[in-house]
Amino acid sequence: MPPVEVRRSLAVAVAGFAALLGVGLVLGAQTSGPGHRLPFAFIILGVQMLYVLAWTMAMRPPAVLLVAGVSVATAVAADTAAVQTDVAGLAPLGFVAVGGFVLGVLGQLVRRVDRVRVTDSLGGTLLIVVGVVAFGTLIVLSRIPAGTQAITVCLTASGVALTVARLTDAVAPWPRLAPQVPRGAAGVVAGAMVGTLVSALLGSYLVTPFTPTRAAIIGLVAAVAAVLADLAVGYAEAGRLMAGEPPTMWIARHMQGPLGGFALAAPAAYAMCKLVL
Repeated sequence: MPPVEVRRSLAVAVAGFAALLGVGLVLGAQTSGPGHRLPFAFIILGVQMLYVLAWTMAMRPPAVLLVAGVSVATAVAADTAAVQTDVAGLAPLGFVAVGGFVLGVLGQLVRRVDRVRVTDSLGGTLLIVVGVVAFGTLIVLSRIPAGTQAITVCLTASGVALTVARLTDAVAPWPRLAPQVPRGAAGVVAGAMVGTLVSALLGSYLVTPFTPTRAAIIGLVAAVAAVLADLAVGYAEAGRLMAGEPPTMWIARHMQGPLGGFALAAPAAYAMCKLVL
């Protein structure tokens, strides 16, 4: 497979999408408060719908409409559990994720024509279902002390990291990590570093228990998780093309990376909030 050319205008467009997504999630978190969780839940649901659209079109599992439908139902169930449970925790979301995955697999098994491909589709179905549930952790995080501030720090760091990484690819996409992946190592490193710096600056303005050091630590984890998930999507797409599969719809393909980055950053933010704060 010949080397893939880095399209600078496309890198800038993806950077813009990542920035808008990050701003929407951070501002949405500010609307969350005791007795007022629904506005943020609706924002999360909208992002989950984008995630389902992009990832189902990219992974193309058997019975794609059924998997998409189960994923949407899982997203609604996860958000409802995150808002309605008496004690904020991840256990209800875990049960929802398991139930959604089982339903997705069973739905494909009953379709005899697609049964041969079920084994290959297990990973794709799991990524889609777990991804939508991962966004629900942000609702749970907004319900615990210092959670909204943790969302602000972590998702700002993630959004900045993804944006800087993509903008750097538009200017200096070197050294190339792989000829088939239009990404450069400079962007990945610069994105993680700038995202961490921004989180440290935010930590100096936030109240206790935040400090610049604590904010930098949790921001670093979220930023690295986001840029690595975004990079992994590029490798996965290159692998599908090298295997001879047809390319996915271009808009879904380029939305997939930032959405995957924030999906991984969300549970990372929850974990770091519990561990560090």
